[in-house]
Amino acid sequence: MTNSELAKVIVDLLGGKENVVKATNCMTRLRVTCKDVSRVDSDGIKKTDGVLGLVAEGDNYQIVLGPGKVKKVTDICINEFGLPRNSSDTSWKENKEQIKSSQKKSKAKDIMKLISEIFVPIIPAIIAAGLFNGFGSLLSQMIADGVVSGNGFMMVQLILSLLGGAFLSYFAIYTGIRAAEVFGATPAFGGIIGGISIGANIVEISKMIGLYNEEVPLESVLTTGKGGIIGVIFGVWILSIIEKNIRKRVPDVLDLIVTPFTALLITGIIFIFIIMPAAGFVSDGLVTVLTVIINSVNPVIRVISGFLLAALFLPMVLLGLHHGLIPIYAVQLEQMGGVSLFPVLAMGGAGQVGAAIAIYLMAKKVGNNRMKGIITGALPAGFLGVGEPLIYGVTLPMGKPFITAGIGAGFGGAYVMLTQVMANAWGPSGLVAIPMMQGTSGMLNFLIGLVVAYIGGFVVTKLFIKDSDVKE
Repeated sequence: MTNSELAKVIVDLLGGKENVVKATNCMTRLRVTCKDVSRVDSDGIKKTDGVLGLVAEGDNYQIVLGPGKVKKVTDICINEFGLPRNSSDTSWKENKEQIKSSQKKSKAKDIMKLISEIFVPIIPAIIAAGLFNGFGSLLSQMIADGVVSGNGFMMVQLILSLLGGAFLSYFAIYTGIRAAEVFGATPAFGGIIGGISIGANIVEISKMIGLYNEEVPLESVLTTGKGGIIGVIFGVWILSIIEKNIRKRVPDVLDLIVTPFTALLITGIIFIFIIMPAAGFVSDGLVTVLTVIINSVNPVIRVISGFLLAALFLPMVLLGLHHGLIPIYAVQLEQMGGVSLFPVLAMGGAGQVGAAIAIYLMAKKVGNNRMKGIITGALPAGFLGVGEPLIYGVTLPMGKPFITAGIGAGFGGAYVMLTQVMANAWGPSGLVAIPMMQGTSGMLNFLIGLVVAYIGGFVVTKLFIKDSDVKE
């Protein structure tokens, strides 16, 4: 089935273009919101060739197609078959109604969905920046060790670091812009709130009101970057409320001048003196907890926590809760100079790969050609860190392999945590993530952790899954 044929079938099974409110895609899924769920043929979508899985939650449908393919199919659905594109300027009223309608299901899922909407569109930039910084760091170390030399290598290293820093150095600003788009505020205003959080004048303001710790600046109640993106997101949410209320009351002729000035002045004052210190308290507490659990000096604690975190990551992906980890990653990066949680959780996908290889060999033995075909198509993405095709196409439908993959991932997580691997950023969790790790030892230990998780997922699956399970 061609991409065009697949797109047409999907549109028809969704109830036609008139039944779709909006459509977009992430790295592996076509995401649509439908008007009438009774018109959607969920079973038909699941059985369609080329569809690796379906996640339905209320009127929201996520059709798993796999990396690369999902973008092509989504574009065809929108450009040729008329599905409405999900615009970034969704109104505040629409966002509010969506949140209210899903609150009865789960407030936690509401928050995770909101975080997902903010960060999913900028994940490609996070990945690119992490790779640039990783390669730049590796080249810098090679230059320092005398492995390579010359102005040419120096120039390449400077360019790589510049490209990586162009995003990660101003992550708060990009987050502010995206949060504003999601909350319904003016995007540029959100960028200003993010810029305030990293502005140098924050230190001078903090000194004037006695909130700055000269001896240990990072322990100041108020300082540059305090509260991180947690504070920025909350600050932009406050901005959206203030801007909306001011805009309703200001005459049209004065709106262009009065609304921006007043909304930003009020929000800026609240953000600097209340939100940043409060969010800083939260982020500092989070780092303290993470230090005890994740960065413990006790190797036994590190091994146990690494195993459990990696083993439980796949259920978090299944529930869509993994996007809620992004603020934690950002807090670690801002305050600890690297992310230790991401390399551990990345083992979840590796355990999935090991389990899939075991199932493939069983499928080959019992003659299940359809299962072999699914794994063959999904396995390359799994090695590259995109595990959803394997989750929804292989392990989750079978049941037990979903558990055995998690157990296998735990062994890789334990090793990575034991060796205290740190990452420069976060993104895909497979082989492509190796350059994101800090230092050559970090890259090597991350690779070893992946291999351990591959083997763990394979062995545990072979032990607990029978040929008859795969044949059926």
